[in-house]
Amino acid sequence: MTAGGGPVTGTGHSTPRLQKLSLELILEPGPLLDPIEKALAQHGAPLRWAITTCTALPEGQRLIRLEAMVLHCTP
Repeated sequence: MTAGGGPVTGTGHSTPRLQKLSLELILEPGPLLDPIEKALAQHGAPLRWAITTCTALPEGQRLIRLEAMVLHCTP
């Protein structure tokens, strides 16, 4: 940060950026937390997320819709 509170540019630091995500996942029976966290991590560091829809599929699978905010650090 500069003395005025603005970001320093040209120093090789990453710039954090927020991104809103909407994802659909088909998950096997079992715990939800680990597969959801792994799917979100592919898009950045999850700050918050919510399951907005869960639909039962044949053979016990579930269609999960998520909304999330993730943090990216871009060069």
